[in-house]
Amino acid sequence: MRNWPFFELSVTTPRLHLRFPSLEDLDELADRAAEGVHGEGFMPFLVPWSEGTPEERARSTVQYRFRQWAALTPESWTLDFVVVVDGRVVGAQEVSAEQFAVTREVTTGSWLGHRFQGQGIGTEMRRAVLHLAFAGLGARWAVTSAFEDNRASLGVTSKLGYREDGVSVFPRKGEPAINRRFRMAREQWTEPEGMEIKGLEPCLPLLGL
Repeated sequence: MRNWPFFELSVTTPRLHLRFPSLEDLDELADRAAEGVHGEGFMPFLVPWSEGTPEERARSTVQYRFRQWAALTPESWTLDFVVVVDGRVVGAQEVSAEQFAVTREVTTGSWLGHRFQGQGIGTEMRRAVLHLAFAGLGARWAVTSAFEDNRASLGVTSKLGYREDGVSVFPRKGEPAINRRFRMAREQWTEPEGMEIKGLEPCLPLLGL
């Protein structure tokens, strides 16, 4: 699509395929949300979207992507990819920025269908989007955060070599929750082998580059 080149944007790894979703991909991603993305009694998100009914989770998953597409500008953007393993959509990985042409800083976030967790997919999808940020977009920093009880996310962050960047306190379900921040400088990042970015060049002007 000439006026929306993001549909051709993708990052591939030896195991995963991250791509800008088609409508069919969004349907499958909605199915993963409906199935559940975490166990009961645990809330990894500041906005508790995952506590709705399966139908509400599915619908909000699709609506969120539509809102991100509509809101994208060169000054403020989010690229939200579906993560595909063996032809199946298993989760979502996003990278976002504010005034990226000036700051050269990106923020990442993700979720993975509950039944696909614990298989190393979370680490590889974060590594893939960091490759896009540093090798493709020329980022200087990548930042991420997670609540201190989100051991899976903190484990991925630790494996990839981020450095601690402070804490914040947020109200979560009526209680204070510690959110730990992390930062990776370009100099800390090691370019992985076996990754390929496709379709980026036509997207650059829409990202302020």
